[in-house]
Amino acid sequence: MRRFDYILLLMSFALTVQAVQAQNDSVSVKLVTLSPGDEVFSVFGHSEVRVTWEGNDLYFNYGVFDFDEPNFLLKFVLGNADYMCVAMPKQFAHIGLDGRRMVEQDLNLTQEQAIKVRNHLLNNIHPLNSKYRYKYLGDNCATRTRDILENFTDSLQYPAMTDTVTYRDMLADCTRNFPWEHFGIDLLLGADVDTVITIRQQMFMPMAMMKVMADATVMRDGKRVPLVTATHTEIEANDVVDSINWVTHPLTIALIFLALVTAVTIADLKRHTVSRWLDFGVCTVYSMAGSILFFLMFVCDREATFPNYNALWVNMFYFIPLALMWSRRTRKALRYYYMANGLVVALTIIAWPVIPQVANVAAFPLMIVPVLRAIAHMRAK
Repeated sequence: MRRFDYILLLMSFALTVQAVQAQNDSVSVKLVTLSPGDEVFSVFGHSEVRVTWEGNDLYFNYGVFDFDEPNFLLKFVLGNADYMCVAMPKQFAHIGLDGRRMVEQDLNLTQEQAIKVRNHLLNNIHPLNSKYRYKYLGDNCATRTRDILENFTDSLQYPAMTDTVTYRDMLADCTRNFPWEHFGIDLLLGADVDTVITIRQQMFMPMAMMKVMADATVMRDGKRVPLVTATHTEIEANDVVDSINWVTHPLTIALIFLALVTAVTIADLKRHTVSRWLDFGVCTVYSMAGSILFFLMFVCDREATFPNYNALWVNMFYFIPLALMWSRRTRKALRYYYMANGLVVALTIIAWPVIPQVANVAAFPLMIVPVLRAIAHMRAK
């Protein structure tokens, strides 16, 4: 977020505070959901809260960050980035949403509840209160909205859960048109995203929350009535069409890479030698990927990165052969490394059906690669 934009939003806050004078205004609260877009940054959708009262019409957005904040990129990488809540007047709320559907659900709140929601949101956009520590699963634009409704609607009841899904299932559905992002998520997020989640936890995804709220109920005059009284499509848009380029798909690339390694390994076995250029490339890529896994698991403050069983086959220990492969005196130690690593990876492949973590289909050809290279080193003279 640019500083100029932030100043405008602070001005909007000042005007909003002046507008809140009486507590008896007729306040209306709507849940706003933006559908996933066809760009990577928009694949998960977005949630906002629209509040209207006399002379005011504001969209409260918990998905804003200040890119000019000192060390923002480093904080984002480490999982320590702060997002903020801002209020956007209606005349600016639709800017930049071409191609994305905007659905608004009128919420059946009492005036007392609606006023409390409004005042809470107005308090949240104050510069001293606006920032919060963003978590992509546990604390985001959707969960913030869910928590507000729970806090100020004590009789809110969600529908019974009819299906069993995991975080990974929901992330996979959103990234179905982005196979490399899907592959990256499957590689970098560990076993914690493979546990079955409750219907409340499913609402970390904006589209899921919209569907749950549509079937939620509240108490009115001793009876359970729907939370959502009406649904409006403010911006119409076509659904994102499933489109996958199989030529550049991770599985295609992984299979081509495996075929190359297999061909070179067969040639090495016939000559009783090893191709150091191939081992150098494989170990460089695998060690770099493994270092990222290590960083996420043990350094970053990010959700669901530990434990990650992918570290059994791609890890930072691939730096070892990079140091040993250039000297004849370390050839024996190098062979021992390949034997041990090949055995660990082979056992990982065999045991994966019982490992409590889902692997991307493109990962399995990549798992076979170090096993093949271990065989080549064991047969080399």
